Amino acid sequence: MGVRCIKVSAVYFAIAVILGLYMSIVHDYALSSVHAHLALLGWTSFALAGIIYHLFPRAGENKLAYVHFWVHNIGLPVMLISLFLVILGQELFLSFLPLGAILVVSSTLLFTYNVIKNVRSRF
Repeated sequence: MGVRCIKVSAVYFAIAVILGLYMSIVHDYALSSVHAHLALLGWTSFALAGIIYHLFPRAGENKLAYVHFWVHNIGLPVMLISLFLVILGQELFLSFLPLGAILVVSSTLLFTYNVIKNVRSRF
């Protein structure tokens, strides 16, 4: 699961950088919160989860890791697309924002539990 997390995090990184470039080109930084969440929750946090899963296979090769991966990768796009659309004035999507956020928080709690339960010193 570690390598899969790292690969998906690279996609989030590319999207975050492209969004940052777009904001710089048009001199409109209204989407900064979307950019920041992409970079922190998509790229950084997910890459670190992948590294942890790779270094500690016991944590990365179980059902908790699998559920964490999918809940995170369903919740984060829902949250970010909703936030993007709400910032652009589409208030209809405001109700999807908390749903995505709850899924991301849930995936973070699953990851935390998995790490506490399955990451051990090799000595």
